[in-house]
Amino acid sequence: MIGNIERLSTGVPGFDRLLEGGIPQGFMVALTGEPGTGKTIFSLHFIAEGLKKGDPCVYVTTEESRDSIIRQAGQFGWDFSSLIEKKLIIIDALMKEKEDQWSLVNVTPEEVVQKVIDAKKVLGYGKGRLVIDSVSTLFLDKPAMARRISYYLKRSLDKWKFTTYVTSQYAVTTSQAFGFGVEHVADGIIRFRRVVKNGRLRKFILIEKMRQTDHDKHVWEVDVEKGKGFVILGKIDEKVEDFRLMK
Repeated sequence: MIGNIERLSTGVPGFDRLLEGGIPQGFMVALTGEPGTGKTIFSLHFIAEGLKKGDPCVYVTTEESRDSIIRQAGQFGWDFSSLIEKKLIIIDALMKEKEDQWSLVNVTPEEVVQKVIDAKKVLGYGKGRLVIDSVSTLFLDKPAMARRISYYLKRSLDKWKFTTYVTSQYAVTTSQAFGFGVEHVADGIIRFRRVVKNGRLRKFILIEKMRQTDHDKHVWEVDVEKGKGFVILGKIDEKVEDFRLMK
């Protein structure tokens, strides 16, 4: 508790200090960036930390299967499988042929919200952690509705005491968000970027927005390491132009 604001740890070593101790409880935070920048791994840290603290956790996966999420977590030493339906429910919106209580046949905002609420009722009341990875799937055929859908998600889930990550894809060609609006609705924005410099892939992270928080304003180089997960390598001093894609 810092300044009468309860904050939840991100679970990423060294990152909480950039946020005055963590994410304010109840916030919706947008994790935005191109594919392969580490958004899912960053989200898995958040869930793993919640499970360690005994928080009810819900993970909605729209671009990978439930089994894939469990395997990824296992690569970093997090045993999600043993906590399924005890403290963790993974809602699978991809593998329609594996229909069960926690699969989505039709991926709509309304069905996602209802399934998340059902999961929270099973796991128990009180503060919880939620990841929707990715929210861009809900805008596939209606990108102009992104802001309205994002607001609907935030408003509908607010009373269920979730602190929420929503990942949002950026187009590789334009470096723009797919479905404008989620960043306007979100309480926080953490941007992920990747560039190739001197023949090597480098990844970066920047906290662009976090309400009620005197957050860090620097660009940090990051990576995903085997057995560790998301790691912060160090602060860098580079211009905005250095993160734009080449023509």
